[in-house]
Amino acid sequence: MLAARYIELHVITLKEVEEARKRIEGAVYYSPCQPSIPLSEITGMEIFCKLENLQRTGSFKERGARNALAQLPPEQQKRGVIAASAGNHAQALAYQGKLLGIPATVVMPKHAPLIKIGNCQKLGATVILHGKDFAEAKAHAHSIGEERGLAYIDGYDDPAIIAGQGTLGLEIVEQVPDLDAVIVPVGGAGLLAGIALAVKSLRPNVKIVAVEAEHVASFSAAIQKGKSVPISISPTLADGLAIAQVGANAFEIAAPRVDRTITVTEEQIAVAILRIVELEKGVVEGAAATPLAACLSGQLPELARKRVVLLLSGGNIDPNVLSRVVERGLVADGRLCRFNAIISDRPGGLADLTAQIASTGASIKQVVHDRAFAGADVSAVHVLCTVETRDRQHLTELRALLKDHGVETFDSN
Repeated sequence: MLAARYIELHVITLKEVEEARKRIEGAVYYSPCQPSIPLSEITGMEIFCKLENLQRTGSFKERGARNALAQLPPEQQKRGVIAASAGNHAQALAYQGKLLGIPATVVMPKHAPLIKIGNCQKLGATVILHGKDFAEAKAHAHSIGEERGLAYIDGYDDPAIIAGQGTLGLEIVEQVPDLDAVIVPVGGAGLLAGIALAVKSLRPNVKIVAVEAEHVASFSAAIQKGKSVPISISPTLADGLAIAQVGANAFEIAAPRVDRTITVTEEQIAVAILRIVELEKGVVEGAAATPLAACLSGQLPELARKRVVLLLSGGNIDPNVLSRVVERGLVADGRLCRFNAIISDRPGGLADLTAQIASTGASIKQVVHDRAFAGADVSAVHVLCTVETRDRQHLTELRALLKDHGVETFDSN
């Protein structure tokens, strides 16, 4: 007997979302949806943040996981479940499975974030690393599920998963009166489908905006073709959205209810993560930063001064990645800059350069001398300078000052 749960086309209803809400009550955090003054100021919109990064396992995935697990037959609950996941769905199954006494096995791509692998293991799941991407991990999980009699829980296309994610839409409508728009990250489209169904059923005039990373734009491809289709994907900061093909059920539900689809660049995602750290004092993963990235991209002028909910879908970002992303965001902002300067190699040359930089209020982060490749003039030296500035204008002022003092600067590769 095959226990893996292959998905048949099933378009859920609002009633199923409402039933899911009752089923998950008490087991899943009713997350706040609070107004953000700083994000409102920088976007020109009236921004509210739905803080799903505060869930026990750090993402919205617990909603669908709980709903799906709770509906399994008792015999299947004893045997257990299996799923493929880049991390968040795996953690949600592990945690909610532990609460319900259901053994969980998760297959994760070999490149899955270490923090997510470790968290799954701490929550009691059996973790198997397999494949270079989600598709390979999923195929392996199906194979194991058939062999061991484990129920496969699809992370974004199982109707029970979609209904569980839809509970977010019910909460958002309750929490934000006179709502104008909800901006939702999209990977496999299960989250988008659930929220779009719930919100449009209760508030038909509310705009649903889907946002995806340009490196994994599978929903846009599906919209163009009119059906779920596989695409080639590239590495992205939004690893939680790295699904090469949206779910068939999810697409059927979401496509007629989504008003706009926006794609954002890796640089825009990095800057959005930085903005949330600095302005909202929150930590989010790349996927969760895409709604803010969409607002800052200039692609949504129609939402100016409108009441807009940003779904901060998860906070499971590797600390090492976060450090690199923050630096990348600072570079994109023009606040962390690097340039080469040619100065005299005589005593006092470097001291004069650093004094001039300091006089502008810029902060020197690193200085590297290069005498061997400084050119034919043995009295000159190349200095690679990494400096912190307020913005790009500040950098321009710094380089103009150095030029006035006879210091030639040029961009560093």
